Amino acid sequence: MDKTSVKMSEETFRAFYVEEKFKGEFSSSIEEVPFSFLPDHEVLIKVHFSSLNYKDALSASGNKGVTRSYPHIPGIDASGVVIEDASGTFKEGQKVVVTGRDLGSNTSGGYGELIRVPKDWVVELPSGLELETAMKYGTAGFTAMYGVKRLQREVILPEDGKILVTGATGGVGSLAIFFLSELGYKVVAATGKLDKKEFLKELGAEEVIHRDEITNVTESFLLSREWNGAIETVGGNMLDAVIRQTNHDGAVACCGNILGHELNTNIYPFILRGVSLLGIDSAICKMPMRLKIWESIAARNHDKLPGNFAKIVELENLQPEIDATLKGEQSGRVIVQHQTS
Repeated sequence: MDKTSVKMSEETFRAFYVEEKFKGEFSSSIEEVPFSFLPDHEVLIKVHFSSLNYKDALSASGNKGVTRSYPHIPGIDASGVVIEDASGTFKEGQKVVVTGRDLGSNTSGGYGELIRVPKDWVVELPSGLELETAMKYGTAGFTAMYGVKRLQREVILPEDGKILVTGATGGVGSLAIFFLSELGYKVVAATGKLDKKEFLKELGAEEVIHRDEITNVTESFLLSREWNGAIETVGGNMLDAVIRQTNHDGAVACCGNILGHELNTNIYPFILRGVSLLGIDSAICKMPMRLKIWESIAARNHDKLPGNFAKIVELENLQPEIDATLKGEQSGRVIVQHQTS
């Protein structure tokens, strides 16, 4: 292997490195990490781009519910070029994407210039996507499109009525709005950030409402039927309220728990209205569906994304973006760029 081609200095590679200096005290720095830090898997990839997700922010902050042991390199997304593949599945120089699985959680992730992963985690970059564009979507876009496909599987059609998207300014929510709108759905965006109304409308939302309009409701078993379907990204009492407001034969795709992991609801929306609750697990997604999702993402008109939808940062400027993510101050996407020249 030509190690100069992967920009390594001797036996190291550059990474955003998180350590537990003292018990419960974590710090991050940009380090030259020994090549031996990488796990023993088949596919070695030079990472060009990664992205910032809420899960990454948790991992980078020492959340052991996400990452069991430190030191660690976060980054649950990566796009780059294959250096070598011991399995023979991928060719040297092939452009690829890796999202989800265990990348960046307990396996060294995309905030390093190199990753080494099992061949079954790797997807060839679909035609219609560039490495940078793929990370505009990343796990957030993958999750959003997975939710759209689950709604489509339940025959939730654009002409049937409104689709609600909660957590609308987040990565998953904003891309769900974009995908649904481009596919012809009438989207209502629910957010606590009404100052982002124009941003959400630019993404394709026909209507923007405050999230309290969803949750400030009575405890009635059933509520007024507002939505034919929903992509619900925050969980907790929001998910319960959305289920009780969903129309006959509607469906709710659930993919987040920022407001809580418990669901306190009742059975009547399911047995009297036929509402379907659809779980979205984008990390462990079978390869046939994974490929279909990436193909669907690649087929979108990427030029329709607002110009300010994604910002690019290098490793040195990543920590402030992590802090903003944990405070709920991000909107759109943050792309992490490695120095590849």
